[in-house]
Amino acid sequence: AYAEIHRATARVLSRNGWEVVVAPDQGCCGALAVHAGDFEAGRKMARRNIDAFDSPEFDAVLSNAAGCGASMKEYDYLLRNDPAYADRAERFVKKMQDVTEFLADAGLREQPGHLGITITYQEPCHLVHAQRVSRQPRELLAAIPGLILIEMPESPLCCGSAGIYNLIQPEMASSLLERKLKNAATTGAHTIVSANPGCMLQLSAGISQRGWDTEVVHIMTLLDRAYSAAESA
Repeated sequence: AYAEIHRATARVLSRNGWEVVVAPDQGCCGALAVHAGDFEAGRKMARRNIDAFDSPEFDAVLSNAAGCGASMKEYDYLLRNDPAYADRAERFVKKMQDVTEFLADAGLREQPGHLGITITYQEPCHLVHAQRVSRQPRELLAAIPGLILIEMPESPLCCGSAGIYNLIQPEMASSLLERKLKNAATTGAHTIVSANPGCMLQLSAGISQRGWDTEVVHIMTLLDRAYSAAESA
């Protein structure tokens, strides 16, 4: 469940000296509403989140879901014509980061433990294309001793999830998924690492249909495992 990824994310941040605060009044980021063309619903959700996070108490606002983060980084554009929220949205966007972006750029303060596994990394479109975050996840993976990263061909290629795309264009989504999984299989890795729930669901469904013995894991879960390994070493 993605709730466990949230817990893993909080543990990794805490291990690196960051105080994690879960804003109680936050809500859905609004990405799916905007994808569906319901911009007013998206604006309403954006306002709610700005109200929840617009505080000097927070040095950064982090997301571990690439699709959500990409949407929230565009709140300034979404609310550009709202006189009550335009300036607040700009202030919010300056604090908004993907958690891999934040951790890699801040630097890991505690050394992860050894994980003797071979993995490949699937770049979520909403991370590599929408947010231009590609270097940072790889830097975090490289910080895990014993972990071998084998890059798959066409790593930035869409897996077919793309928000609601796999629901409204299932044939093309299936074609993209097939191509993505073939590329992943060429690496020989039995673990695919990603950073977005939509991608993870799409990949997991395709793997299950094919009967493969391949795990799809979030990068923060992998880091959390590495820190657990450090404790037991």
